[in-house]
Amino acid sequence: RQVMRLIITEKPSMGRDVAAALGVTTRRDGYLEGAHDLVTWCVGHVVELDEPEAYDPTWKQWRLTDLPLFPATFTYHPCEHTREQFTILTHLLRRADVTTIVNAADAGREGELIFDLVYTLARCRKPVERLWISSLTREAILAGFRHLQSADAYRGLRDAAHCRQQADWLVGLNATRAQTL
Repeated sequence: RQVMRLIITEKPSMGRDVAAALGVTTRRDGYLEGAHDLVTWCVGHVVELDEPEAYDPTWKQWRLTDLPLFPATFTYHPCEHTREQFTILTHLLRRADVTTIVNAADAGREGELIFDLVYTLARCRKPVERLWISSLTREAILAGFRHLQSADAYRGLRDAAHCRQQADWLVGLNATRAQTL
């Protein structure tokens, strides 16, 4: 079987632009396939932080004595309304013929987070390269693929994205409950 590279974009429109630039034209359910590349997409956030009651069932009730809510470790789940695409992403990440993954999500902190949550929840361990572009012209896409970087170069940005998301959860839930109660 042919060795394949899986390219994951943040949105379907970007996936179509990347696929067109690379000559990937065969439509499948939730992705496009070419001779050496598979191009798929998230649909924004396909993975989200768990609600308080996932950590502790008693946190479902709003009680001042429970505050602050502070999980020892944050946990995640696929979003219900995009679960079908998450299942497709997981299947593609686990395909035996896929040897390399390209994070082609939007260049920025949120793109790092969106990709990393899917990759992590799918329990993928395959090597990741990063496409970092700010234009979706064919020329910009091809130039970006000629200059792929290791995902490790963006570890700080990814970690900052996780911290921001978790801080939003902590402050938002605790402040809302405290103020409401």
